[in-house]
Amino acid sequence: MLEQFVTVMPGTLGAALVVMSASVMLGAGEGRNKPHSSAWRLYGLVIGCLGAIVFAGLRATAVINQRTVVNYPTLVCCVLADVALAVVLFRSRRTVSERAAHPRRLDVANAVAAVAIALIVFRALPDVILELTIFVAPGDPVFTSAMLLRALGFILGLAASVIVASILRTLRVTADRRFFDAAAMLLLALVFVQHLTALLTVMQTTGDVFLRGVSFRLLAWLINNGTPLIIAQVAVFAIPAIASIVAGFRMAADGENTAVVRQHTALRRHAKAAGVWTLLAVIGVTFALTYGVAQTNQVPVLSPPESYALSSDRTTATIKFSQLADGHLHRFEYKAKDGTVMRFIIIKKNGGAYGVGLDACDNCGDAGYYEKDGKIICKRCDVAINLATIGFAGGCNPIPFPYQAGHGSITIQTADLDALSAHFKS
Repeated sequence: MLEQFVTVMPGTLGAALVVMSASVMLGAGEGRNKPHSSAWRLYGLVIGCLGAIVFAGLRATAVINQRTVVNYPTLVCCVLADVALAVVLFRSRRTVSERAAHPRRLDVANAVAAVAIALIVFRALPDVILELTIFVAPGDPVFTSAMLLRALGFILGLAASVIVASILRTLRVTADRRFFDAAAMLLLALVFVQHLTALLTVMQTTGDVFLRGVSFRLLAWLINNGTPLIIAQVAVFAIPAIASIVAGFRMAADGENTAVVRQHTALRRHAKAAGVWTLLAVIGVTFALTYGVAQTNQVPVLSPPESYALSSDRTTATIKFSQLADGHLHRFEYKAKDGTVMRFIIIKKNGGAYGVGLDACDNCGDAGYYEKDGKIICKRCDVAINLATIGFAGGCNPIPFPYQAGHGSITIQTADLDALSAHFKS
């Protein structure tokens, strides 16, 4: 669940904040007085979502297996659209205030915002949508508690982005507009940096640019610090949040009559609440992403090898059934005749059978396997191995070797292990 959450929320948060900021800064009129072009931003959001769904579907079905073909031109357009949207939002206050005299300016601004939103959403959502394809682990039934937890993580991640954007939107009426505009412009600058970083990464890969020295180190730093950039996109709204709280304390609670006093008191309370909730949202996002990403990026550590009996002539290894009775993964180490240190694993399967194999596979080499939540998982590719197939060759299964089970123990001829030592040579 946590893995889906920390993938979905960062993937949707920036887009949600851009949509919210454009809605606030280009918002004009209500009801019939609302310009028709204001709906274009919604159309851009819908088109971006539909395009992302189609692109994700083509990637999932391997129709498109070279993402650069789509990502390259998309990122070029995103960078240009970010600049255009920044210009539009920088002039938004004048554009909105003069819409009666120059209605076409607002139409142009909404059109630019619609295109920018469509591109930003199209760029952000495919990886999020592809999370839907891993709800069911290989070999598992469709409806399991693990699948439901993954689905819950996906939903919570998406909901968190929408809720955070909604909380930040409340600042539009409580904070000085200058502070909100400044936060929105900083947000766009961070989104621009994200898109430019991704574009330069692609161009570096294709050989269209060759970054060296400081520029290359800066690009590497940006690539390795994607999470802080996402947190910063929310953190910039601490500026209007603090301004809102200060305004709430400074606002006078007096008036010509009781009704006006009540109105001022409610506005003070609203300003303080909006600022506090925004700061809580910033803290919540920071904690969720730093802690969540740290947890999901933890590198699994292989359990230490267990002891077993080795015959005096080192021709036979013996492991007692009682040592394997708990049904968990047991790891053992053996030094082959050529000096190679090898590992092999044994696990008691359902029905009393045993899964025996090297702690390595043909696909991922000697990365090894670890046990998590009752599943045996390849450390390198993170694939959960079907317990029933351990002991059989193929795929990411442990490489099998001969053994004998009987008389209360499993017996392995070390010559069979010696013959497989090449799997543990780097």
